[in-house]
Amino acid sequence: MVDMVQHPQTLPQYLYAHAQKHPDRVALRERLYGIWQEITWGQFYQGVKHFALGLHTLGMKPEDTVAIIGENRPEWVIAELAAQALGAKSVGIYQDSIASEVEDIATRADATFIVAEDQEQVDKIVEIWPSLEGKVHRVVYYDPKGLRGYNQPYLMSFHEVLERGRAFEKEHPGWFEEKLAQGRAEDIAILSTTSGTTARPKLAMLTHKNLLSMAKNLMAVDPLEPDDEYVSFLPLAWIGEQMMTVACGLYIGFKVNFPERPETVQHDLREIGPQVMFSPPRIWESLVSQVQVKIEDTTPLKRWFFNWALPIGYEMADTRFAKKQPSLGLRIKYFLADWLVFQQIKDQLGLRHLKRAYTGGAALGPDVFRFFHALGVNLKQIYGQTEISGIAVLHRDGDIKFQTVGLPIPETEVKIDEATGEILMRSPAVMLGYYKNPDATKEAIDEEGWLHSGDAGYFDEDGHLIVIDRAKDVMTLADGTKFSPQFIENKLKFSPYIREAVVFGGGDLPFVTAFINIDFANVGKWAENRQLPYTTYTDLSQKPEVYALIKEHVRRVNQDLPPAARIRRFLLLHKELDADDAELTRTRKVRRRLIRERYKRLIQAMYGDSPTVEVETTIVYQDGTTATIRTDLRIERMEEEEPVPA
Repeated sequence: MVDMVQHPQTLPQYLYAHAQKHPDRVALRERLYGIWQEITWGQFYQGVKHFALGLHTLGMKPEDTVAIIGENRPEWVIAELAAQALGAKSVGIYQDSIASEVEDIATRADATFIVAEDQEQVDKIVEIWPSLEGKVHRVVYYDPKGLRGYNQPYLMSFHEVLERGRAFEKEHPGWFEEKLAQGRAEDIAILSTTSGTTARPKLAMLTHKNLLSMAKNLMAVDPLEPDDEYVSFLPLAWIGEQMMTVACGLYIGFKVNFPERPETVQHDLREIGPQVMFSPPRIWESLVSQVQVKIEDTTPLKRWFFNWALPIGYEMADTRFAKKQPSLGLRIKYFLADWLVFQQIKDQLGLRHLKRAYTGGAALGPDVFRFFHALGVNLKQIYGQTEISGIAVLHRDGDIKFQTVGLPIPETEVKIDEATGEILMRSPAVMLGYYKNPDATKEAIDEEGWLHSGDAGYFDEDGHLIVIDRAKDVMTLADGTKFSPQFIENKLKFSPYIREAVVFGGGDLPFVTAFINIDFANVGKWAENRQLPYTTYTDLSQKPEVYALIKEHVRRVNQDLPPAARIRRFLLLHKELDADDAELTRTRKVRRRLIRERYKRLIQAMYGDSPTVEVETTIVYQDGTTATIRTDLRIERMEEEEPVPA
């Protein structure tokens, strides 16, 4: 029998250990109606126990899968750990998934129970129920608002399941603890969906050992304390959030806070003031855009102070990157800049108390990276994949190079395939394989246990890993050099007016071009300040003034690029790239292959002679009605276009 207090092996056993050692310490907090509601470790454990027993009375077996969909709430984590406590596993589904995506994941994961947050998520399941009936036993919801009139026999409230569990415990005291102690590190904890940039997401089988070894090794590099705070606001279906909220949260026992709503995240972050934060690049890019737009709208005096302080911040950041000691003069100037400007900005963003911050899931542009270090935010790049429990490589304090992703964490080996340049990784955190997909598993993990990442990279002179891009996406430019489209895209997205960019070039394409999505909110505000009228996203994006605005930002990016990599033509897309249209993954990574195919005619037009290209698109409104829009998209030519390489 496992000693669950001294030597826990599974995530629920770690919960048991915390509940035994300090039952009255706060484990979770959730903001409801503006008030933070606290859940102690003892209450957390009791919730997991009773929900697990309730599922047991409804027929859950050790080999089952519990699918969970909804916003980040304590009930999500309770449901996940409850399944694992009795030997079952969980699979997370992104809350903004459409009904067909929910059906796909639930079916491929062999889900027998679905835990859904609210009416919105329940409606998706009701829509696809004919295909789930006979496989899924029950659908459990934890926010009853709007569901009073629903009488489907398979629906049950979270509270009802807890009550069933309490009743079972009274009749079978100690049964749960006996089953919990039978858990082993090698048991599958979660099926985690991969990003799905090149195909539909696969389901990575991650064990308790995978997740806990990752947490142990990350905490060995960057230790956190039980009194530290973390705000869980990114989807729990994403491996990055599982990594921090569940694995590291249970391993260390720090407090996890759940915002009231997605719209209140910024306010709630500021109120909590977390010590650690982990977000994909899109969040950090969004924060930079917020600062840039607010500085434009502020008073001339405040704008002057910001413009005075930022170069000082960059000088300090670059000095630290170079591992040099700042001069006394620089230290004094930075102290004043920090006190007068940077502390206030960090306070507004909720970053004032951060010990360290992480970005991962995709490359972060160097401009964004330098910006946060100028403010004094200890932002680090991590590198990993779902298949290696989220992280394999990390920057160390005092050894941060923004063009790299750092050094391997303990117990992790990383090497570069000599023939292909592909990054290979091996560690205790590598998945068992893909669920019911042995062929894909064989491609991903070789006989020696090396995980094939699909990314191209190399080591620099200090042993830091540099990730170029997905191996399939690396461009061969007109002068024969290799270049990453992602690097160009990240530089473009540093502009507060550019939300997304997709770069084309290399191969049989003679020069580099780009699709650009404007940031509708920021460009809209810019237009209003200049009394420029517009109606829709399409109308705004095609304004000559907006093209001139974006062209200036493209020109600045081009100045930092080698001649062959400079953007020579671009167009502003008439619509935002959308995950619902499969153009982006649920973590907002671009699906290049699909975009190349779907917008083939637009790409060809950018390499032709016409100054415009006609596009026709169908818009589906919320009531289900559709409308077809035809418009001409302008193809903007940059001054760098001449001469065009042969």
